[in-house]
Amino acid sequence: MEWYSVRVLSGKEKKIRDAIMSEITAGSDNGKIEEVLVPSENVVEMRSGKKVVKDRVFYPGYVLVKMEMDNESRYYVENISGVMSFVGPKGEPESLKPEEVNRILGEVEVKEGQEVMLTRFRRDEVVKIIDGPFVDFEGSVTETNEEKQKVKVMVSIFGRSTPLELDYLQVEHAKHAQ
Repeated sequence: MEWYSVRVLSGKEKKIRDAIMSEITAGSDNGKIEEVLVPSENVVEMRSGKKVVKDRVFYPGYVLVKMEMDNESRYYVENISGVMSFVGPKGEPESLKPEEVNRILGEVEVKEGQEVMLTRFRRDEVVKIIDGPFVDFEGSVTETNEEKQKVKVMVSIFGRSTPLELDYLQVEHAKHAQ
């Protein structure tokens, strides 16, 4: 069995995966489909001071299917509601190369269970602290650490510049009236 990329309606990837999986469970695929994958990651956003976790798809509009390709299995997948076509030259399905599959599966494995902050901060950007002992202080970003999801902020405390290391969740972009 090989991996194939299937073009689907964007935003419907998980519904289509579930539809294919339910047909596999029912045995309609005659054992020709082994696995269906929608590579995604958990993304954390701050909304109204609350931490909201969303599932974000790596490749919107695509689902990966590990299957034995023949006319019957191709027809079966292409006739699921929301599926447009297989990815390949001239509309003919082309299996993914092993290195492509390994890269995608490796990416999914690394990101699995991790939460990634959606808000990104840039150097010299003014931010407002929204959590911790320095709530409502404003300062400028001196350094960011994407891996640890931390940001260093220079804040003026008693007239002296003081560096603070804070989580992404503890700061937000400052909104200045113009």
